[in-house]
Amino acid sequence: METQVETTYYDRGTPAERWERARRYFEAKDYAGAARVLARLVEEVPEQTGPRLLLARAYYHSAQLRRAEAELRTIVERDPVEHYARLMLGRTLERQARHEEAERHLRIASALAGDFPRE
Repeated sequence: METQVETTYYDRGTPAERWERARRYFEAKDYAGAARVLARLVEEVPEQTGPRLLLARAYYHSAQLRRAEAELRTIVERDPVEHYARLMLGRTLERQARHEEAERHLRIASALAGDFPRE
């Protein structure tokens, strides 16, 4: 017996078409819609940073902070010098009132960006 998988609008098209659809949702501030498209895309291409980072941003803006944190931690584990992921991870932790943990990531993000304190 063959099992049919239901395809929704969010899942239709090539990965490139879905990436563009997700970006349009994000630009229109439909962060939940963007996340729906991106979650499947990230499953298909887990090694790509771009879709995962945009998924984390969509989660962040839709107040799904634990999900944003999980995606950002995956990026930082794979690429410890990914500046923007570090910055977003710090901000995500701040929004969860985890300030001490956030500070570490924000300091690293500043150093990676070349923003050193002047004495």
